[in-house]
Amino acid sequence: MFSFLSKQPILDADAAAWILQTYAWALRNYDARVFFTESVLVTPTNQHFPGRENSVEGMASLIFEQVRGFAGVKHWPCQLVNAVEFAEKGEEINPRPQISFAGPVRGNAALDRPPAVKSERFVIPFNPHQVIKPEALIADYAHIIAHYLGALGTELPPGGEENWPYATELLAIYMGFGIMFANSAYNYRGGCGSCYNPLAERKAYLSQDEATYALAIFCVLKNIPGKSVLPHLKSYLRPCFKRSMKELLANTTLLAQCRPELYYGEKAKQVLA
Repeated sequence: MFSFLSKQPILDADAAAWILQTYAWALRNYDARVFFTESVLVTPTNQHFPGRENSVEGMASLIFEQVRGFAGVKHWPCQLVNAVEFAEKGEEINPRPQISFAGPVRGNAALDRPPAVKSERFVIPFNPHQVIKPEALIADYAHIIAHYLGALGTELPPGGEENWPYATELLAIYMGFGIMFANSAYNYRGGCGSCYNPLAERKAYLSQDEATYALAIFCVLKNIPGKSVLPHLKSYLRPCFKRSMKELLANTTLLAQCRPELYYGEKAKQVLA
């Protein structure tokens, strides 16, 4: 009779299952070793994004170089372009450029291994208005990189092609950018006119609760304590994050498909020690 007093799960069962299945897809296809041993939780701080430039283009380039470093793709041939100017010229981006890799696609082991075939570049458009909202810019950069990384794989994400933009956002969170995705998933439209620039917002596919839940999975799998995450989250997301962590840690079977032993075998304990 008191069931109405109990808290409902952060996500419904289908949404939570899809996120976990998509994490497992990412681990199968996009180097679990890099995830467990190299990926870091990227924060919107000077620790991870130091330095300043005097121009919009300079700041966009500086932030991109830092993002691709954390994503483990500094060896990728990339061309950064102003999205507004690119659109005005009527140019289009090839979503699957002719680039292949003989060795690792990302991570430290790939840094000295240039692409085997490089007839094109990965075109990375940036929104110049987002320089004033770096978390949105970082998330968009990470999403674009995740799209190209996903296109290099051979297995479609759970749900197939129609889930592609959602799955590639999750792939970017899997690479360590979950705080930025959670913080920029919802944009408050209130306040004075000078406080809100709709051109600076990003188009989010995962909801703020879904992005926060995916961030919590990243932290649970990598043994990152919640207290190191909370100061970087928007205040209204902190209860969701804490509940997500609690749910995940209390339900060990929920994370069974993502456990490192599936990807490392018997060496998992040694690798993660």
